[in-house]
Amino acid sequence: MANRILIIEDEEKIARFVELELKHEGNEVEKAFDGREGLEKALSGYFDLILLDVMLPGLNGLEVLRRLRLEKDTPVIMLTARDAVMDKVSGLDAGADDYITKPFAIEELLARIRVALKKRGPVAPLVTHSLAIKGVTLDQDRYEVKVNGEPVELTNREFELLRMLMKNKNIVLDREKLMNEVCGYDYIGETNIIDVYIRYLRTKIDDRYGIKLIHTVRGVGYVIKE
Repeated sequence: MANRILIIEDEEKIARFVELELKHEGNEVEKAFDGREGLEKALSGYFDLILLDVMLPGLNGLEVLRRLRLEKDTPVIMLTARDAVMDKVSGLDAGADDYITKPFAIEELLARIRVALKKRGPVAPLVTHSLAIKGVTLDQDRYEVKVNGEPVELTNREFELLRMLMKNKNIVLDREKLMNEVCGYDYIGETNIIDVYIRYLRTKIDDRYGIKLIHTVRGVGYVIKE
């Protein structure tokens, strides 16, 4: 079975070069070019190993690693131009499995990857019921929502509204449909209740974390665009 490897590296030429070498070795590869995108992919998908650069836009590699380790124990090899001892120590203390400095010989990197995968051994991917978009992860089993690994407290109705929108990403849902799903068909109350809960969600997620998650379609309803 092919190993799935995620490369989080903002230098696209390096990422592409490593990708080609890994694919030549029979691996499946995905890439991310900034810390936030990389963290989202790492948390929402299954990977056998992650190659993680330290100097990344958005979130630096050490912060990506710290947040990843709150959720997963995927093997991580740090890639960086830094070669100071304390930088290596910081990476290893944060949970990295190995550390290699640029420029590196591709043969050495491939050897380190083989060692890390061998130490881990074969692991079956976990079956999860999570939804993830733009760093927002919604765990349907644990009834939890996190943004970039940080928990967000939501009420039951806020959670159900967010789940409905995330499950139907890129589909505009009208207010009536959302109200029926979130509040129930027998709901009797304010007709603008969905607008109120959308405002609460935006305050807790969009505004707090500086992302544009929930979009308004005037005269129709709301949509989450991936």
